[in-house]
Amino acid sequence: MLVTPALFAANLIVARWAESAAIPPVFLAFGRWALAFLILLPTVGPRMWALRRTLLANWPRILLLSGLGMGVAVAPQYIGARHTAAANVAIIFAACPALVTLIETLVWKAPLARKQAGGMLLAILGVFIVLSRGDVTALGQLQFGQGDLWVVLAACGWALYTVFNKRVPLPPLPSTVKLASLIAGGALVLAPFAALEAWNGPTPDFGDARLYAALGFLAVVPSLGAYFCFDRLVSLTGPARASMALYLIPLFATLAAWPLLGEAPHLYHLAGFSVILGGVALAGMRRKR
Repeated sequence: MLVTPALFAANLIVARWAESAAIPPVFLAFGRWALAFLILLPTVGPRMWALRRTLLANWPRILLLSGLGMGVAVAPQYIGARHTAAANVAIIFAACPALVTLIETLVWKAPLARKQAGGMLLAILGVFIVLSRGDVTALGQLQFGQGDLWVVLAACGWALYTVFNKRVPLPPLPSTVKLASLIAGGALVLAPFAALEAWNGPTPDFGDARLYAALGFLAVVPSLGAYFCFDRLVSLTGPARASMALYLIPLFATLAAWPLLGEAPHLYHLAGFSVILGGVALAGMRRKR
């Protein structure tokens, strides 16, 4: 319950630190998944080959889920992390359950109870508090930080990934095979965007040891370690209780960013996070029969 959110929070800290190492954000996302797949390949490769017909038959769904969960949810997050605090990134992502509820209601016409609607609105209000940094005038003039808007896009990508993972799921696969397939798909989807980034902007400095340190850390800790721990947590406590642990990510990210990145938390972080948690709790309350 404590290790899993700490590993996910480490992703945000390294993403912020990568800016000081001048590592292009889209390349960072691509390199993270490519290296993670190479680490998994020796052990998972034979099982993927044995299930190759199933994987090939479902490649559109694999690319859809990879593009959302490993592409849209990560690359814009890294772009945004270059311009906003790690706490902002974590708190905005804490509103993903409300975004999932909104998408299912609008697209799949899922029934929406009053408590769910109220909780969703509270969570969105909490995001606006963080986006505006507690300045009401910024809300009226839509003056938000560019980095925060990139993070909102990434959060929408994760919410869509969550919805499609439920609505258009992959066939039953071993957990390691599914993870390796999605990781490979994420690297494949991000590859052309990383190339375009290098063509139009800065290229990675392959002579800088910090590049390999960042990629190695991201590939092992949040890409493999966090997902493994989360799957283990789900098996031990169930998906509902396991998901509650993820709400500790903003707390860990904020506390770690203060000494490591010099990003002191502000009152609007506490206010926004509190409102989001209240909204999520309200939306998660079941109707009495």
